[in-house]
Amino acid sequence: MEDRKSLVLRGVAECVKEDELDALLSLKDNPKAYIGFEPSGLLHAGSLVPMLKCRELVEAGFEVTILLADWHGYINDKLGGSWDNLRAGVDYQRQMFSTFSPGVKFRTASDLVKQEGYWEMVLRVSKVSSLKRMRRALSIMGRDESDGDKDMSKFFYPAMQATDIYALDADLALGGMDQRHAHMLARDAADKLNFRKPVALHTPLLGSLSGPGRMDTDAKMSKSDPSGTLLVHDTKKQLAKKLSKAYCPLEREGNPVLDIWQHLLEPATGEIIIKRPDKFGGNLEFTSYLELEKSYLSGKLHPLDLKNGTASALFALIEPMQEACNKNSEFYGALLSAMN
Repeated sequence: MEDRKSLVLRGVAECVKEDELDALLSLKDNPKAYIGFEPSGLLHAGSLVPMLKCRELVEAGFEVTILLADWHGYINDKLGGSWDNLRAGVDYQRQMFSTFSPGVKFRTASDLVKQEGYWEMVLRVSKVSSLKRMRRALSIMGRDESDGDKDMSKFFYPAMQATDIYALDADLALGGMDQRHAHMLARDAADKLNFRKPVALHTPLLGSLSGPGRMDTDAKMSKSDPSGTLLVHDTKKQLAKKLSKAYCPLEREGNPVLDIWQHLLEPATGEIIIKRPDKFGGNLEFTSYLELEKSYLSGKLHPLDLKNGTASALFALIEPMQEACNKNSEFYGALLSAMN
């Protein structure tokens, strides 16, 4: 069990609670895990961190379901709130996620909300939760607490996300640290409703290339900050250009380029190779992320070498997703049309 547990916990920012995970792994060979994604546009590198954890959960014996959360996207005004656009987003995500994390299963929110008892459970969760708690949980949508005052449906979102976990009979809820409020709401409501509480697993968030405090955006990588976001459809040249301008201080805290290596590239590839032309000394290979970090912070590894090496490694990771779109461009093309 210890090997399975190590795989489940590898690289996570938080597990709530570890003793519950121990019990789950000892009781079930194939526990159920869930993660939800709104159809909201093109995927970026930050999207791949929790998807990497989906890979590892499948390897650890979990049955992993990705909820393609079209109704949630509708509530959150994604893709203009158009159902044709949202369906295009769902088809695109299914193609991309199945390429990056083979072995996962898919459900749509449109399917889930038709399940008997779903809306009854949304009301039950709401009944045992305060408006203050729901308002605080609006951050899971990337929304300010006041946004619910303009659109009452926003307050249904956290209760629906908790209900999704119960409706899917999930033993474990996975998400980035930005989803913590929803998972804690689900756990608290489960206590009050005498349900089994899901283990909550939270992955780190990749930082925006713009760096902390340099733009009026969240510090995490987000499509709302195009210059600070590495899209999975960027060419190698585009990645290199964006990274060349990235905030990359000689310190670990708030360094988005080192974030990418620590939370995505090294765990996904199992190697750290900084590719450089032969005329500059050739490639550099590091045995661990910590060795890379130490070399950079000491000044031995030049920032431009780090950035160019990051672009090369990231492109190699996302290239299969681009090839899937090239082979079957229907869903990618439909989403691009929906976004224009």
